[in-house]
Amino acid sequence: MPKMKSHKAAQKRLGVSGSGKVIRVRSWRGHHLELKSSRRTRRYAGKSLVGGTHASAVRRLLPYL
Repeated sequence: MPKMKSHKAAQKRLGVSGSGKVIRVRSWRGHHLELKSSRRTRRYAGKSLVGGTHASAVRRLLPYL
């Protein structure tokens, strides 16, 4: 049986925490940050967890994660 392929777009955007939860980067953090208030950019900072509903779909996209 051949190896399963990982979904490359998902592989670039998603990861796994030490406890095994799926992690994503928050949206709206890309560019034009000088236009956004510091309060708004702080809200976008850091990583966030993927909800349980979508975590199973992510596992299917990334079988070796």
